[in-house]
Amino acid sequence: MRKLASVQKIWKIEPIEGADRIECGSIEGWKCVINKGQFKEGDLGVYFEIDSFLPIDDRYEFLRASSYKKTDIMGEGFRLKTMKFKGQISQGLFLPLSMFPEIVSPEVKQDVTNLLGVRKWEIEERATTGGTVVGKLPLDVPHTDEIRVQNFPEYVEAFKDLPYYISTKMDGSSQSLCIDEDGFHVCGHNYEYKDDGSSSFYEFVKAWGYDEAMQKYYNKYNLKTLTVQGEFCAPGIQKNPLRLTKPEWYVFTVRINGQRVGAEKLLEVCKELSLPHVPFEETDVDLPSRYPTIKSLLERATGTYESGGPKEGIVIRPVDPVYNETIGGPLSMKVVSNEYLLKKK
Repeated sequence: MRKLASVQKIWKIEPIEGADRIECGSIEGWKCVINKGQFKEGDLGVYFEIDSFLPIDDRYEFLRASSYKKTDIMGEGFRLKTMKFKGQISQGLFLPLSMFPEIVSPEVKQDVTNLLGVRKWEIEERATTGGTVVGKLPLDVPHTDEIRVQNFPEYVEAFKDLPYYISTKMDGSSQSLCIDEDGFHVCGHNYEYKDDGSSSFYEFVKAWGYDEAMQKYYNKYNLKTLTVQGEFCAPGIQKNPLRLTKPEWYVFTVRINGQRVGAEKLLEVCKELSLPHVPFEETDVDLPSRYPTIKSLLERATGTYESGGPKEGIVIRPVDPVYNETIGGPLSMKVVSNEYLLKKK
């Protein structure tokens, strides 16, 4: 589960040119604009990631003019986005620990998302690519939120000496297909959907025959589970930065019998099932030696899709899956382009 709100340490504070009341703080790999003099280096505070949806609370009322949202699905609250102040990018919100007496024994990296009632802003996905919900995700369909490298810069070192590959992060809506002993499942980011004509992705899957292709593969190899996850991109989703004229689905994960497969096997499965996959941009060894800083990775993530639209970023994974104890699963991380975030705003 993504830590939308966590206890963090501010490890560096820098002035912002031309600014008298604000300065720039470094929290993990993020740059965040803070009030001048409010913190000193080494102080603990609560960091709220971008895409957090904060509840109505007097502590957040200063955000009303810039961040207040009210929708039928999400209700009322304050949505955090990438912003720019005096030319300085600010990604998220960092507030003093003293504002949160409910955090009794604070520790660095402590997840306080649920404690503070923070949710992920995801109205666009549910409104455009959903359908009739029939339940939560099946057991073999994990949530697809990748770890952001800015939150965990130490994960770059976890790639030392490992063969890795970089794929393009396509900008759409996460959708998954799964076959298990209970049958065929079509899922969005959080829920499984019913085949009743209300899910655009379900209709897409049937039109292209992906359900039949997966069932044939499942039977052919006598599998227990087969899960394929990808990004559903189409006109009307996330402002269509790929400038598509028809829906496309780009596979980024394949799981066979409960285990994520490596890059070579993913390409093999996609070829056999005639499934498009995310573009592979680079394959090499020892990521830290190629990209030793967060800045270098952010520069690597910046670019455009073939359409000319701003690229969301990149995803970095070992060529063969490597279990990471901290993540509690296979090592994987994403780098979202700052230019993309500003253009999206």
